[in-house]
Amino acid sequence: MRSKRVSTRTVAIDFCPERNPFMPSSKGYAALNAQSPLAPFSFTRREPGPTDITVDILYCGVCHSDLHQSRNEWGFSSFPMVPGHEIVGRVTATGSSVTRFKPGQIAAVGVVIDSCRHCDPCKKGQENFCVEGMVEAYNTPDRFDGSITRGGYSSNYVVDERYAHTVPENLSLPGVAPLLCAGITTYSPLRHWGAGPGKKVGIVGLGGLGHMALKFAHSFGAHVVQFTTSFKKKEDALRLGADEVVLSTDADAMKAQSKSFDFILDTAAAPHSLDTYLALLKLDATMTLVGLPDKPPSISVFNLITRRASIAGSMIGGVTETQEMLDYCGQHNITSDVEVIPIQKVNEAFERMLRQDVKYRFVIDMSSLK
Repeated sequence: MRSKRVSTRTVAIDFCPERNPFMPSSKGYAALNAQSPLAPFSFTRREPGPTDITVDILYCGVCHSDLHQSRNEWGFSSFPMVPGHEIVGRVTATGSSVTRFKPGQIAAVGVVIDSCRHCDPCKKGQENFCVEGMVEAYNTPDRFDGSITRGGYSSNYVVDERYAHTVPENLSLPGVAPLLCAGITTYSPLRHWGAGPGKKVGIVGLGGLGHMALKFAHSFGAHVVQFTTSFKKKEDALRLGADEVVLSTDADAMKAQSKSFDFILDTAAAPHSLDTYLALLKLDATMTLVGLPDKPPSISVFNLITRRASIAGSMIGGVTETQEMLDYCGQHNITSDVEVIPIQKVNEAFERMLRQDVKYRFVIDMSSLK
């Protein structure tokens, strides 16, 4: 999940690709402009530093925000753009000061690949809320040289080890990739607002984010209600851990859930009424938004003041929490449900995402680049 980019601090260094033989060459797929499909693209990564690791990418998840940004639907895209922020790969080289990784080890890279490191959120391990602006896996200025970062739809990646993650050995690597965005985007708010035993939790939407939210909320021990606009998804929702499945277009079914929820996590990316769900909250309960509809929502203030309810937002997670999430997934054998595709089918995958024709996340097998 992405937020609008804020400015980041650029550190000037001597940077000259023509006379620097240490910059890794990379192959990938890029959008050359907002109207073009993704196509083969060659480029160089920045020179690895003492605390950097170089990763050969094995798998990269396809996030809906990749589509938004490659088509400049949020208005701040830089081209050529190589998308991808759900990265799993094998370490091939380590800098002289690296302590957490060795060549041959599996590493994961998510949305946050750098930050100012000294603001209060960064000091608390909440780099996703960096005051100066986090550096993201793609489409943001790199703090080292000011170049625009390029993502995981590519053969390799260079990242400071502080912002990379270890991967539990028991997990399937294709299913791990979406955990770096869809996983942490849902894990973080469910933990923050205390989803667990004795709590009734609602999940709005059953897509890439929603199916991970459902898995986590069930694993945490909450009573989980899945809301969907399609009752065809009932069987899948129950399989993924829902205790109840409610058709959100059924007025009587929704009324029966009135004022009964401790927490609702809204993962839907399409425009929809928030009032429908705010009416289901208990006194002092919260509804948190993690989806990004392209139109701003409208709400009735009465749905807030009559039960002292809250609407909140949440965005991915910090480095520490992301590692915590991966470790939890290893302990409980949780991964994303994925459809693995070759990179040559990524444009088709974008169109299928728009039709909601995926269960539940596309993941690119990067060996297809070869």
